[in-house]
This record gives sequence, C-alpha cells and structure tokens, in this order.
Amino acid sequence: MCQSEFQLTPELPLHFDAIEQLHRDAFGPGRFARTAFRVREAVGPLPELSYVALSGGYLAGSVRLSPVKVGICKALLLGPLAVHPDFKNKGAGQLLMQKAIEEAKSLSFCAILLVGDYDYYKRFGFQRVPMGQITMPGPVDPGRLLVLPLGEDVSQCLGVVQADTSALLS
Repeated sequence: MCQSEFQLTPELPLHFDAIEQLHRDAFGPGRFARTAFRVREAVGPLPELSYVALSGGYLAGSVRLSPVKVGICKALLLGPLAVHPDFKNKGAGQLLMQKAIEEAKSLSFCAILLVGDYDYYKRFGFQRVPMGQITMPGPVDPGRLLVLPLGEDVSQCLGVVQADTSALLS
C-alpha cells in the first residue's frame, strides 16, 4: 500500500467511535493519566485541525490538534496521532502529520507542541524544547517535549502549557 491509497478527510462525528477504539487499542487505559491527555481533555481538539485517513472505507488513522497557551503564545498541542496496526509503516501517519501541519500554518498559532518520540517527529521539523523554556503541568520526560515553530519567532512561548478554551470561541 502506498500513501496515495489513503483518503484524508476532516474528522466527522461518524468517525468518533472508530477513533475512540483506535485510541484504546494504541494507548490503553493509561492514556487518561498522561499529562498531555489531561491538557487536551480540558479543551478538546479543534474541528478544523482534526483529520482522519481512510483506506477502503476503514479508518487507517487520525490526528488532532488542540489549542493551548504557553505564556502569551497561542500554540497547538498535537495528539493523539494514531494509526491502526493494519496500516502502520504505510504512510498514513506521515500524511496526517503533513496535513495537520500545513493547515495549522495557515492559522494564527506560533507553534505545535507534542510529547513524543523525537526520532519519529524530527522529519516534520520538530525540535526538542530547550530545558525549562516550556513545561507541561504534570510529569513529562523533558526529552520527549517537542516543538515545531509555525512562525519565525517562538521566543514568546515561555512557561507552562495550559488549555486555551478561548480559541474555541473565535
């Protein structure tokens, strides 16, 4: 299977159950205790930045971005990005990431943050957050806190990540 066999589409309510099952399978019940989940839980994903990859009518993967604030910086928290085991290493995750980043760049956010594997996400331009510049409101391995600047200056992104419920109103 190649990337062209995936259809990317905005996430719709009809995808909800399949996405929830994908998250259960990929991350297990421990996902609810993770710091990034707790932040996203407080605000939820932006519909205009939530996508699914479909293949033959089946959910191959999904990606969501949620609005957060870091100091005075309006940013996005990625996650989760999840790919069904039948579609791993076939390009669905890469396509979803590229689409989410492309769309996020067209909006007024300074950066995308995530907690994840640097070796996977560096291909998309993510960098490790310099120690102490940005922190999460709970335990996170600092080597897994990554940032992708969406503009030229992310120097205003300093402080603790917080859910940004005001972004849902605009």
